[in-house]
Amino acid sequence: MTTTHGALSALILAGTRPGAPDPMAQASGVSHKAILPVAGTPMILRVIQALQATPAIGRIAVCIDNPDVLAGLLPSGIDILPASPSGPSASVLAGLAQMGTPLLVTTADNALLRPAWITEFLDHCSPQADVAAAVAPEAVVLRDVPGTRRTFIRLADMAFSGCNLFLFRTPASLKVAELWQHVEKNRKHPLRIAWLLGPGILLRAVCKTLTRAALCARIGALSGTTAELVLLSDGRAAVDVDKPADLELTEKLIAAETTASP
Repeated sequence: MTTTHGALSALILAGTRPGAPDPMAQASGVSHKAILPVAGTPMILRVIQALQATPAIGRIAVCIDNPDVLAGLLPSGIDILPASPSGPSASVLAGLAQMGTPLLVTTADNALLRPAWITEFLDHCSPQADVAAAVAPEAVVLRDVPGTRRTFIRLADMAFSGCNLFLFRTPASLKVAELWQHVEKNRKHPLRIAWLLGPGILLRAVCKTLTRAALCARIGALSGTTAELVLLSDGRAAVDVDKPADLELTEKLIAAETTASP
């Protein structure tokens, strides 16, 4: 994808779901996981710094349910949007309505995010795609983060882990966010999600004959868009801060990178 310097807007999802507090935030004595310190720096700031250091990125907004928790924390020029109580997909839809497309979306717990990964993702997005998601192949993750425990989606031609990096490139991509919202509403009902994907896709997944191309084609067919998965070359891109072990791993990787720097 070719972008004009600073022309791409970015949205960081930093809200919390209604109900019980996030266990990671609670364990660290903070109200929101987004402000949890990672190697001494609130992880939302690490994500913002990575976006600010990426030439293609211009406007940056943080989507959060309680803006007061960010008071005095964010650099100047960062916008704040209200998070939807309905969940991340609704927040993305609201962000798209306010910020338009193309829109890069990531999460506050993507604390290892690097400008090089964002640039690689954008450079490899097809100009024909309405929406794209960055993923890291299993072999790359295990090479770069040996011993890590990540969730891998296994297809016939590859296994991958998500990297919490999405590009909603065209106005048509709103339909994918709407599809995501439908899946999110039924996240506690796997059979409904399976029905949404269709019995053919489900059977191929169970029989391990579902390919990357077929999965993207099905998502595209359900939403009337062109969707793609973009493979990143650094396995660390699949690491986010979801549990205590992730925090420990992230801080170790940051320390190793700092030691290696001249």
